[in-house]
Amino acid sequence: MYDRILLSTDGTVASEEAEAHALDLAAAHDAVLHVLYVVDEDVVTAYSGDEYVDEAEGPEHGLEGHGEETLSELRGRASAVDVDVEIAMRHGRPAETIVRYADECDVDLLVLGTKRRPNEYRALLGSVTDRVLRLTTRPATVVKTEVGE
Repeated sequence: MYDRILLSTDGTVASEEAEAHALDLAAAHDAVLHVLYVVDEDVVTAYSGDEYVDEAEGPEHGLEGHGEETLSELRGRASAVDVDVEIAMRHGRPAETIVRYADECDVDLLVLGTKRRPNEYRALLGSVTDRVLRLTTRPATVVKTEVGE
């Protein structure tokens, strides 16, 4: 049923719950698991850079380092359960980048994590997962994680 599954991750607890689900699905369907980490350009450009003496110390490098670590760890967990994995890191606005990547790779299913939050919180801030669900035409599974406020 599924040949290509996309897991979008940001390395948070919610992503870890979604990761476990995506690995199980990929193993059950003998599917390739595509794992995407998006460096949020809005976060990178929100900083003036005045506090950085060396360009290499900018926020994008911290986000890229976190992404590389997250992807590397996930590659190891996928290998341990014999799941083929394709990893990618992209820069952009997360929701739009996730949908574009899903289309480029023609994935059969998106697996997304989200934190269970009060409705008031979502109404005020929204979420990347909510936006992906509005933008994509592909099937998607959302894995909700309880978080303490």
